[in-house]
Amino acid sequence: QVRLVESGGGLVQAGGSLRLSCEASGNPFSSYGVGWFRQAPGKEQELVTAIPWYEDTTYYADSVKGRFAISRDNAKNTVYLQMANLTPEDTAVYYCAAGRRYTGRDYMFKFAYDYWGRGTQVTVSS
Repeated sequence: QVRLVESGGGLVQAGGSLRLSCEASGNPFSSYGVGWFRQAPGKEQELVTAIPWYEDTTYYADSVKGRFAISRDNAKNTVYLQMANLTPEDTAVYYCAAGRRYTGRDYMFKFAYDYWGRGTQVTVSS
């Protein structure tokens, strides 16, 4: 069992930056792949970025490439999402997720993740 708790959300002006944190507790976190999803009002939840459990690579949605960066500190059981040059289109609830039972490109899909945080709100004003 893994518990995930996000923090760092808030209100920021367009062009600003935020860093989200996702702290894990429970089973050893280092063996899990992690992902950040977001859900804007009236929209489907989408994958923003992920680190698969089976390789040291990262995936970014086209909409955030060059602006967002995912990183993890296994010693602190924490995953970070550094967000820069934010726009109102980035407004959403951001969720951290963890899983390790998937293969291939399944990390892109919600079903690949067994554990989820409750989310943290990010609001970007214009």
